[in-house]
Amino acid sequence: MNIKTLFFFFLVLTLAFSCNSKDEKSQYKQITYYAVNGKDTAILAININDKRFYGRYEIVYHKIGKDSGDVRGDIKGDTLRGDFHYISNGGSWKRIPLALLKKENKLFLGSGVIGIYFNLPCFMPGTPIEYNNSKFVFEEVKK
Repeated sequence: MNIKTLFFFFLVLTLAFSCNSKDEKSQYKQITYYAVNGKDTAILAININDKRFYGRYEIVYHKIGKDSGDVRGDIKGDTLRGDFHYISNGGSWKRIPLALLKKENKLFLGSGVIGIYFNLPCFMPGTPIEYNNSKFVFEEVKK
């Protein structure tokens, strides 16, 4: 084997193993949530296990447009924290932090002070995330 063939072989092996997730996809439970705030609606379709979540999130603003994209993050206790990477109303891509509090089989959307860390938006450490006046309170959609 020459060096180019050997290098190509190791590159293919590296890509094959790095693409496999550490979490088994079968360990995730699929849940869809729905929320209404005035005439605005939101749909959150996530795959969730004990430690992580990922999925799709869409907010439809009455007669204005929608924000649609992907969510992902970690779960600690009763809190889901991650980010929402979306296209805003058909415009450009944006990323914002996302915090959801699970209480009484509902998810309460959190709000707080957003700062930038390593060029990524995040909730500022040391400032609380507010869940009492949630813009959206998600309820599970029963199939």
